[in-house]
Amino acid sequence: MSVLQTFSRPRFRIVLACAALTALAACGGRDRPKADLAAANINTIGVNSYLWRAALETISFAPLLQADSAGGVLVTDWYTNPANPGERVKLTVVILDQDLRADALRVAASRQVSQAGTWVEAPVQAATVQKLEDIILTKARELRRQAVS
Repeated sequence: MSVLQTFSRPRFRIVLACAALTALAACGGRDRPKADLAAANINTIGVNSYLWRAALETISFAPLLQADSAGGVLVTDWYTNPANPGERVKLTVVILDQDLRADALRVAASRQVSQAGTWVEAPVQAATVQKLEDIILTKARELRRQAVS
């Protein structure tokens, strides 16, 4: 009897299917350790995942130019608010630590205004950067709180 004939026999197929199902059933054991998903220093992407997700959500209004989850760097391209076409901003968010802490986050902003058809650097109010950092931290804490409950 050839190998092809052996595989085509119904009894062999049933035995093979039962063996496969038994192997798959063994994969579903209930004694696996459970990970604490709400830990303050989840860092499977290189940085704190709550800060990372919160930063991405916060700056999602602007086109993303660079996202390095291992290094914790997000850079947007220039964003012009349709309500104020004579001004544009560019943001850089850096996550400095794996822990969910206020000093683990830095935001930098550049601002330009249009003067006679060219873009000229303009100062950014310090309160603007501080407000962005506060928004990101608040969102990150909320994401962690949701993961706990």
